[in-house]
Formats: sequence, C-alpha cells, structure tokens
Amino acid sequence: MDRIDSSLIALRRILRATDLFSRELAQSVELTAAQFRVLQIVAASAHCTAKAIAQQMRISQATVTSLVDKLVRKEMVVREKSLTDRRQTNILVTEKGRRAIADAPDPLQQRFVRKFSAMEDWEQAALIAALERVASMLDAEDIDAAPVLDTGESLTAS
Repeated sequence: MDRIDSSLIALRRILRATDLFSRELAQSVELTAAQFRVLQIVAASAHCTAKAIAQQMRISQATVTSLVDKLVRKEMVVREKSLTDRRQTNILVTEKGRRAIADAPDPLQQRFVRKFSAMEDWEQAALIAALERVASMLDAEDIDAAPVLDTGESLTAS
C-alpha cells in the first residue's frame, strides 16, 4: 500500500470515528456534539453567558444562541436574568442536563485531549503542524471551526 492510500485511510478513520461518536451521542442523550459541548461548558460554570460560551468555543454568539435555544427546549438548561447586572442573562444547567452529561458516552475530544496531553511537547508540535498541513491541503484553513469533533453539517444542526 502506498503512502497516499495510507494517508487517505487514516483520514477516513478519523471521519468515521467522529461520525460514530456523533451517532452514539445522539442515541444516548439526543444531543449533537456541539450541543453537548455547550452543556458541558454551562455545567462547569457558576455563571455562564452566551458571550462566554462563544469565546470559549470560538464560534459566533448567534450560533451559541441557537444551540442554547435547543438545550432550553430539551429542558437541559435555563436562562435566568443576572442578579448583579439585569442586562445580562446567565445560562444554567438543569438536573436533566446534568443527567445527560453523566449518561453520555466519553466525548471523543476528551479522549483526544487526554492522549494529546500525554505526548511530549515536540510530538504535540509535530502533530499540530501535520494537522494544519492537512487542513491546508484540503483548502480548509479558512473554514470556521469550533474545537468540537463532530461530522454534523453545521453547529446549529438539531
């Protein structure tokens, strides 16, 4: 097998792993990977705003609003006016949201983070360089992407 085939197989395995995780997440807790990441961020914060989520995920506030709207409809988060600044709205996780986090499969990106963090600095740098090169080869360097491993068509997909 030549290197071109080996590289295409590796890319296909990565895409397949993200697809399988997305399906498992959807079946177990009925959330997309992006919705689940928002839920995790909200659960980890005492006072979380859409702006803070947007900054952390590196996506637009409008996209966060759409994701939060879906989580509100699923009764996994609630919006509440801030007691200290009435112009601000906090997003809080509900008990149903906490159960979804507990019941969800181990997120793919958390597996990646654990294994990536265990690598030597030079290995991390080499991997980042290789992944950035792959993104460039696919003309994907300008595509807006959050740090969420998901094969969904967009972050706002239900």
